[in-house]
Amino acid sequence: MIIVQAPLRISLFGGGTDFPDFYHQEGGCVLSTAIDKYIFVVIKQRYDDMLRIGYTKTELVEQVGQVEHELIRHALLRTGIHKGVEITTMGDIPAGSGLGSSSAVTVGSLHAMYSYLNESVTASRLAEEACHIEIDELKKPIGVQDQYISAFGDLRFIEFHPDGRIEVKRVEMDPAIKRLLNENLLIFFTGLTRQASTILEEQQHNIALHMCVLREMKEITRTAYQELITGNIDALGQLLHESWQLKKQLASRINNGFIEEAYQAALGAGAIGGKITGAGGGGFLLLYCPYSRRAAVRSALHKLKELPIQLEPDGSKVIFNYQHSSLMY
Repeated sequence: MIIVQAPLRISLFGGGTDFPDFYHQEGGCVLSTAIDKYIFVVIKQRYDDMLRIGYTKTELVEQVGQVEHELIRHALLRTGIHKGVEITTMGDIPAGSGLGSSSAVTVGSLHAMYSYLNESVTASRLAEEACHIEIDELKKPIGVQDQYISAFGDLRFIEFHPDGRIEVKRVEMDPAIKRLLNENLLIFFTGLTRQASTILEEQQHNIALHMCVLREMKEITRTAYQELITGNIDALGQLLHESWQLKKQLASRINNGFIEEAYQAALGAGAIGGKITGAGGGGFLLLYCPYSRRAAVRSALHKLKELPIQLEPDGSKVIFNYQHSSLMY
């Protein structure tokens, strides 16, 4: 049995500039961090040649092509495992909540399968292959940041170059300031889940119409990166607010009355800025809040459930590996 832990993420800045349709023209960048909430992928050898896949439903099939879970099906095809395994996925957070769970499933599944084959893989390879599965093979209307942050972990500045190169840089910060940043980030569940693809399809379709907005978001991301590495974390609050005002222009369903009411209540209680994580339309409300105003913000949002988080230094990793017999693949 092998268990892989792939972290979920909070995208702070630059979401949308990681769409290939944008960065192949303009170049893009994001600031994103892994958090201590995870997708777990378990793989073990079966006693027969069947494939058993467990998630919100259970599948028991004879051939890879019969697997309904498309991310796992394509991961099996890519790694060459075609019989005799059980694969189970579990998550700390429900799907559709804007924390990058789908890409974490893809990254974690690939990592578990390669580990099952006793093949060591780099974070870059996991991210690249996850992007290939989701964007090239499954034609999902998504960017490429989620796969990279789940594979690499930590707080990262990721650049996407027009020629296709992707650079992943760790944001180097004084540990004490990084801890304070963690304390000043509050996240609340709106109670709304959604199909991100419907929002992202509109956002992707509108890229040509919103090039100027995306350019502004990219520049804000670069500014936020510079503020972080100089230790000026309070600047992130206003930058988050500015970026959120821009992001709301990218698609019609990113924001709604419920989200806006909660956001304005948080600002009134002392939060400096924030955003909805992920595609928008629901999921989690992220806020930057000075330490002294945290109690007031929590009181203002008492109807929403807070999600305690810690920044996660590690990317996808094997946390248990016990193989007791020869592989059947």
